[in-house]
Amino acid sequence: MKLHQLSVFLENKPGRLTGPCKVLADARINILTLSLADTQQFGIMRLIVRDWQQARALLEKAGYVVKTTEVVAVEVADRPGGLAAVLGVIERVGMNVEYMYAFTFRREDKAVLVFRFEDPDAAIKALQAGGVNVIGSVELYDKVEK
Repeated sequence: MKLHQLSVFLENKPGRLTGPCKVLADARINILTLSLADTQQFGIMRLIVRDWQQARALLEKAGYVVKTTEVVAVEVADRPGGLAAVLGVIERVGMNVEYMYAFTFRREDKAVLVFRFEDPDAAIKALQAGGVNVIGSVELYDKVEK
């Protein structure tokens, strides 16, 4: 139920974001979701693609520094308080959210968020015990690509 996220390290300069996107586009690899964080010196483009192994290999071959991280995707009620309810489950077990970002699609009346935890397996167990629907890669990729 964990997803593999690629983190691509980029210089924080105009035009640097285009390169890795073009590498993936040329290989017909679709970016399902991404997040961009920055400092003055560099940026981190975090992205999820279906074939993360191929994407990683292509990006590294093109000279990019790429790190693979396991993340967890969960459904969150798309209404006021939906995120607070999920965060309450996480808080009750004393887990820290390192970062999170959203997918660009909805599943019926639910939003889908990506969370990074120090221990994804423990997070999945706690979320499921708290009644939160954790989404597996097959289910997620099938929904995104329809």
